[in-house]
Amino acid sequence: MSDPAGHVQANPARRREISPAPIRKSVVVHAPAARAFAFFTSGMDRWWRPEHHIATNPFAEIVMEPRAGGRWFERDRDGAECEWGKVLVWNPPEQVVLAWQLNADWRYDPDFITELEVRFIPQGETKTRVELEHRGLEKFGAKADAVRASLDSPEGWNGAVAEYASRLAAEAK
Repeated sequence: MSDPAGHVQANPARRREISPAPIRKSVVVHAPAARAFAFFTSGMDRWWRPEHHIATNPFAEIVMEPRAGGRWFERDRDGAECEWGKVLVWNPPEQVVLAWQLNADWRYDPDFITELEVRFIPQGETKTRVELEHRGLEKFGAKADAVRASLDSPEGWNGAVAEYASRLAAEAK
């Protein structure tokens, strides 16, 4: 398609919708990669903010089963469980990829998946760069921009990553 001057123009019918960009966060922690990985995966209830639960009651623990195909869920004091997703890749101490199966209404949906990848990159023997990427946000559909804004806020991944680093540092003392 061209205009009267002969310049090529994009065909509006062929335009693709730009999906929301993945959320990326990075922090350097003062811990070897194996410790940083273990604290993220098996110590999540020690750093995840307690007000961020999806079950009726606050969680007593957050469980990430240590294998590909494992469950990822919260459990309250009465033993009731609420699914968050599942483990897609389990590669200690380098990487974990999780299926985030909470929809735009913050409810578990077994047919809904965005991916959360966390990489643990050694920075010498005593430090690790932890890189988090939450991708596939376009799957939230019409609510994608609002969900992305929430996840990329101080109450979302910004705060969660900061809390993770702070609690890991406190436990190392």
